[in-house]
Amino acid sequence: MKNLRITLKIASSLDGRIALSDGTSQWITSSDSRARGHRMRAENDAIMVGVGTVLADDPLLTARTVPLPARQPVRIVADSQGRMPLSSRLVQSADLGRVVAVTSREGSDTLAGAGVDVWRCGNGVRMDIREFVRRAEAEGLRTLLIEGGSTLAASFIRAGLVDEIAWFRAPILIGGEGLPALGALGLSDLKSATRWRPVATERIGDDVLDTYVRSEQ
Repeated sequence: MKNLRITLKIASSLDGRIALSDGTSQWITSSDSRARGHRMRAENDAIMVGVGTVLADDPLLTARTVPLPARQPVRIVADSQGRMPLSSRLVQSADLGRVVAVTSREGSDTLAGAGVDVWRCGNGVRMDIREFVRRAEAEGLRTLLIEGGSTLAASFIRAGLVDEIAWFRAPILIGGEGLPALGALGLSDLKSATRWRPVATERIGDDVLDTYVRSEQ
């Protein structure tokens, strides 16, 4: 039985796009929504993104609330092939709080030497998500906030491991050329689609935050 509660946070346009076709995403949602996102970070034990997000946006992933939290969440990167640059803000800020790279192969000595914890969870090709969850639980983590990107989000949805979705929507339309919030789920029919039950809707300025939990049916 899984003890790690996983929340998927998505910030998108009305039509479910998280960036323009060239990857531009700053800023789709408002500053108030981003502040709410920082509070969500502070409320979770760990934050996770894929290495593609690190390469595209170079995020810091700290919880920048007022006041700052007593302890920063663990910052985790799904990085199967060890591509996270040593020059990234995550690696350079390892002294601000724990940074973890989840790889699927041996190596990543350079990341370890830079102060990054390296967890090997996989068969050398891609990260084994269930093995990662077991490792996170063994490390004492109880709540995880996944922030992107679309491939990582889809992989956790496909594995049936997401407990809650927090979806921020901004009142803009980007169109079909924009990058989707979710990658491929591999559905062959609608009966295979996971169902979600809406539990809260909140206006944040002009944005809307919808919260869903996995339906039992």
